[in-house]
Amino acid sequence: MASTKGKTEEAGPNDTITHPHEGEMSELVNASGHVQELDRNFSLLAAAGVGLVVGNVWPAVGGSILVAIFNGGPPGVIYEFIVVSVFYWIVAASIAELASAIPSSGGVYHWASVTPGKAWGRVVGFYAGYWNWLAWVFGAASMSFIFANTIVQMYGVTHPDFEAKQWHVFVTYIIATWIACACVCLFNKAMPYLNTVGIFLILAGFFITIVVLAAMPGSDGRPPHASSSFVWSEWTADIGYPNGFVFVAGMLNGAYAVGTPDAVSHIAEEIPNPGKNVPIAIATQMGIGFLTGLCYIIALMYAISDYDALFDSAFPVAEIYRQATGSSAGAIGLLCLLLFCVGVCMVGVYITAGRALWALARDGATPFPHHIGKVSTNLGMPLVATLICGGLVTVLGCIYVGSTTAFNAFVGSFVLMCSGSYIAAILPNLLTGRKNITYGPFQMGKLGVPINILACGYMMVWFVIYCFPYALPTDAQSMNYACLIWGALTIFVTVWWFASARKGYVGPKSTGGINAEIEHVRRVSVEKRASV
Repeated sequence: MASTKGKTEEAGPNDTITHPHEGEMSELVNASGHVQELDRNFSLLAAAGVGLVVGNVWPAVGGSILVAIFNGGPPGVIYEFIVVSVFYWIVAASIAELASAIPSSGGVYHWASVTPGKAWGRVVGFYAGYWNWLAWVFGAASMSFIFANTIVQMYGVTHPDFEAKQWHVFVTYIIATWIACACVCLFNKAMPYLNTVGIFLILAGFFITIVVLAAMPGSDGRPPHASSSFVWSEWTADIGYPNGFVFVAGMLNGAYAVGTPDAVSHIAEEIPNPGKNVPIAIATQMGIGFLTGLCYIIALMYAISDYDALFDSAFPVAEIYRQATGSSAGAIGLLCLLLFCVGVCMVGVYITAGRALWALARDGATPFPHHIGKVSTNLGMPLVATLICGGLVTVLGCIYVGSTTAFNAFVGSFVLMCSGSYIAAILPNLLTGRKNITYGPFQMGKLGVPINILACGYMMVWFVIYCFPYALPTDAQSMNYACLIWGALTIFVTVWWFASARKGYVGPKSTGGINAEIEHVRRVSVEKRASV
């Protein structure tokens, strides 16, 4: 593992960490192989909060319910969500094992740099890092869009003649984007508390929504709940594919909701005892996310009384809420709960995206690494990296004004970007006999090989499936361009690699192992850090 070295020197894979002397806190080298620059101010509860608010499963499902319902109707939404969740538990187990071994803010990027070995680690990690970071940028854009669209929906519910324009969503999108970005930049010390509050908002919003959807239909003259056959067995899919393919393609909607098991890993350098606590936080995220998501889907499907009205409405989840409550006011109340959850999710996604870019920059993988890879001594967070993420999300918003198809292509590539980065970390670990890292407190042992095989097999097969058109016949407006975006951005990363990065980029070298004394240090002296 790493030894205590100078601030600019990186640890080698065979070094061992020595215990620091008192007064040398600015020279602490953590499990990532880098000097500890960030304060470990996230407790286990706050870390789990990051996972829950970034995962944001049930609000994400609600925000994309119309797309999901095309793939088999209510039964398709439910069963596809269950199956994709099981596969992502397997992926999450593989991620948690790597996070326990190498608790680094680089996350997937760092692991993919180590698991292939010295010959290929540098280039594989480089691609994995960019895929993962871009995924989080697109995730931030999608959350800003859901937030903005929900605001517009709330207005549209009370104004039946209102016709939403793209600029309505865009203006709200920009305001929401920069409020979230500013919160992350200016209130870094409050982030653990905000994410703890986020747990309450997500769980309270979930329970209130479930109770309302379960209790109000059928009372006081409102239409009754949908039949059980409608919810569980009436398969409806008219998108041009055979039913079997509709099912596997429809799993994309669930993957968008549950497919972020690496979120907590990007704050590993801000959590005491991360080798133990990050896997626990991942398990909490995946478990609670699945339970809340499944229960919400079931309650939502039972609340539908006029199925055809969903397809005629510009705001499908608002229409379901209106049908369930029998009033526009009730629908707005439930939309407010969803809005609060999406709001805290936006903040969490910026935490993750900024840390992911910062980790790339401190290893020299980006342009202007000395600026992007710098931690603000006043704010205690990677300011420039986070602002760049906000800027890119703004650019994506401008693309939305010009073409919704182009915007959807970018945010639709989120799952492909994530999957590509996960494969780049897990598959080399499997192919090299799982021997290139020093495992941490969470290790799967003999189960590691079959679980890694299942995780890689799932992601590789569905990577191809998710590139198919959403429906047949297709046209320029309805085509799935996610694979085109993934390919184009991969070419862009390749150009950057050959043009500049491969000459000076070294990449992470720490192969795991944790010094308990260092990983429990909560704070690094800001004054001393600034003087180095």
